[in-house]
Amino acid sequence: MISGGFARFGAHSVLQYSIRLSGEDRIEIGDGVFIGANSWLQALPDGENTSTALYVGSGTSIEGGCVISAVRRVIIENEVLLARNVYISDHTHNYEDKDRPIRSQEIGKIAPVLIRHGAWLGQNVVVCSGVTIGRGSVIGANSVVKSDIPDWCVAAGAPARVVREIGVMCS
Repeated sequence: MISGGFARFGAHSVLQYSIRLSGEDRIEIGDGVFIGANSWLQALPDGENTSTALYVGSGTSIEGGCVISAVRRVIIENEVLLARNVYISDHTHNYEDKDRPIRSQEIGKIAPVLIRHGAWLGQNVVVCSGVTIGRGSVIGANSVVKSDIPDWCVAAGAPARVVREIGVMCS
């Protein structure tokens, strides 16, 4: 019943009640996707741009309480795992005008976010605009990802830094 509002809603995908949605006409959901309760998916208006702003690839699992917000481009490739309370956004808010509340100021930097195939983001991870997280990489719980993470790496911290390569033991 809900799938009619999306740009695409894949077969066997599940949105667990309750979920907050906005801009569904610019959101694509692949096949076999799970999105847990209390998550929020939003595609914000971008002038005349009506192309897909948020893409969630097939086989991806997004646990509850996650927020994914896109103006132009957030791509989550296939078979990605997002633990609870992950936040991903391709934009920031302006905050330079002291005479206006931040909520009333325009959106600032907009830069695409890409979460590559098979990555795993731990609980409470924040992914900032302009970031790519590499294929098969793992981001430790409570990390803030402000710069790209290569393929097959484990990264952790605030800001997140690579702590080891997958398949290579640290000394």
